[in-house]
Amino acid sequence: QVQLVESGGGLVQAGGSLRLSCAASGRTFSIGAMGWFRQAPGRERESVAAISWSSGNTYYANSVKGRFTISRDNAKNTVYLQMNSLKPEDTAVYYCGWNTHWGPHISTPEYDDWGPGTQVTVSS
Repeated sequence: QVQLVESGGGLVQAGGSLRLSCAASGRTFSIGAMGWFRQAPGRERESVAAISWSSGNTYYANSVKGRFTISRDNAKNTVYLQMNSLKPEDTAVYYCGWNTHWGPHISTPEYDDWGPGTQVTVSS
């Protein structure tokens, strides 16, 4: 199995930036893609961004395009989410997940497993 641990969340003012990290361990050779999702209270988990582990191809939700950047460091088995121009509506628990394959499903919650999440709070 693959274990994931997120870090980097916190409290930031609107317009500020945060960088989230997600470190993978275990059977990391199984990873085909990794993604960031978020879930606000009372709402469903929604896709934020995803990246192919081999090609580096990326996907972004429309709500974060131009503000967030996903990247990976294969040597460190780590994926990052640079979040700029944060808005109060970005407030949520952010989760990273891993998937064995990259494909059209990458924007849905059909991932093999998830990390415990990290809280991001953006104040107005």
